[in-house]
Amino acid sequence: MRFAICNEIFEGWPWEKTCAFAHSLGYTGLEVSPFTLADRAELVTPDRRKELKAQAESRGMEVLGLHWLLVKPAGLYITHTDADIRKKTADYFTALVHLCADLGGKVLIIGSPKQRNLLPGVSTDQALAFAEEVFAPCLTPAAQLGVTLAMEPLGPQETDFLNTAEQTMQLVRRMNSPNFQINLDVKAMSSESKPIPQIIRETAGHIAHVQVNDPNLLGPGMGEVKYEPIIAALREVGYDGWLSVEAFDFRPGAEHIARKSIEYLKQVTGQ
Repeated sequence: MRFAICNEIFEGWPWEKTCAFAHSLGYTGLEVSPFTLADRAELVTPDRRKELKAQAESRGMEVLGLHWLLVKPAGLYITHTDADIRKKTADYFTALVHLCADLGGKVLIIGSPKQRNLLPGVSTDQALAFAEEVFAPCLTPAAQLGVTLAMEPLGPQETDFLNTAEQTMQLVRRMNSPNFQINLDVKAMSSESKPIPQIIRETAGHIAHVQVNDPNLLGPGMGEVKYEPIIAALREVGYDGWLSVEAFDFRPGAEHIARKSIEYLKQVTGQ
């Protein structure tokens, strides 16, 4: 497995410094929040995309993909009752697919809890249909560009739509595309009633990406979650992709979070 880290942890750092420091610790992948680049994906010019990709690669880093996709711009919503808003959201996901591919990325992690909550009167079945309508148009460009959309289950403290991996697999099956799969996040999986290794086994063959962290909002190994059974289950199902550090509490500092997380990941993976 390969080690990656999310770039928003390094808030305020220049792109080149983030890449160089992460690589110095042993990371080789960078998971990027588009809002750290521009207010809209389309505002990242073709020349800037080439520059960012080249700067990362020259420092031994690969942009693996994008996450925190709908922090900006405002007004987008995956499960909205307004067809025009869903159309604008669908168009933006297509723009994100192109940005991802231009940076060298292969995966779009779809969390966006505030932009998928059920609006009053909307049932789960209706929300699934709305989400399918939003994501379907970008599957053709995603397939052409080698990008996979990875829907992320999130706990009930964050959203009321697709809280578990089992629920999220309903949407994966509806989309019926190799370019629409699931993202597994350790913090989110910790909110489920099932043990994390069981969730991994039940989603085998559909895991596009794995984010590693702890329910305390820090990095892996910085809380109570023990990763040995998680790593064993991932290996059992044949997952050999990224383990991407995503923290939400930045108070210990980017350097501390990045260093402690990869030290722990190296220990539990034996790498």
